[in-house]
Amino acid sequence: MNLISRPVPHISLEQWRSLVAVVEAGGYAQAAEALHKSQSAVSYAVQKIESQLGLRAFEIQGRKAVLTPTGHMLYRRALALIGEAGDLEQAARKLSAGWEAEIGLAVEVLYPPGKLLDALARFGSEAPRTRIEVIESVLGGTGEALLGGLADIAVTPSIPPGFLGRPLMNVRLLAVASPDHPLHRLGRVLHENDLRAHRHLPVRATSASRDRRTTTVEVEQRWTFSSMGMSIAAACAGHGFAWYPEGHIRDELASGRLKTLPLAGAEERFVPLYVVIADPDAAGPGVRRLEEILVDAAAG
Repeated sequence: MNLISRPVPHISLEQWRSLVAVVEAGGYAQAAEALHKSQSAVSYAVQKIESQLGLRAFEIQGRKAVLTPTGHMLYRRALALIGEAGDLEQAARKLSAGWEAEIGLAVEVLYPPGKLLDALARFGSEAPRTRIEVIESVLGGTGEALLGGLADIAVTPSIPPGFLGRPLMNVRLLAVASPDHPLHRLGRVLHENDLRAHRHLPVRATSASRDRRTTTVEVEQRWTFSSMGMSIAAACAGHGFAWYPEGHIRDELASGRLKTLPLAGAEERFVPLYVVIADPDAAGPGVRRLEEILVDAAAG
């Protein structure tokens, strides 16, 4: 069905807004105060909806207006309609204003810091007036930043439902410990039981609903850190072992402060990373350009 053949709506967004306000404010008088309108104007808007559609959205119980079953459906659809209209206006304003004043970038901590800084430097040279707020997260925090509207674009190990993403790279994680650690002094291929007897040094997930199985192995001793830098420092000092992104420990490996554990192939893991734009329809030229630069940086 094309636009011309569709029925013309007879109910305005302002009328739907009045209905939503009555529900959320708890009554006509409260809705009128919230909307800075007279109570009669709010009541007329709701009555207009009911008369146009031939139904009852509210019924009066005592002094309170209560939604009918049909009213519940209208309320849900009205919320979605008002939200879509607001998103459309915001997207139009962004596009008309040119490059964005600020971009929220959520980045999984696994992403190599050198590549991130290269991408930011390149973007900064092209758009020096656009501010970037970098939100660093661990194991799921990037998805929550997208869902919560905190990030315009994200580098994430998993694509949240309802979003689309482009593959960036596979990050190689290595199990390492200090060369002086007892695990290295065993002088043989290690097994899972060997790890259980020593301290693991994971980094805490920043997502609100974190699954502990994604960040740990089954060990009796564990120090959990909120930053990867502290965890790496603890490993270099001989306090335990962990899997780290190879790009984060190149210097430590090269200098001999950390050494890969001999786990018969299990010492390495690979985690895919994707770049996700929160709202492709509303994305401005800055977000689009930053996405391209992140893809190029990952390939390099």
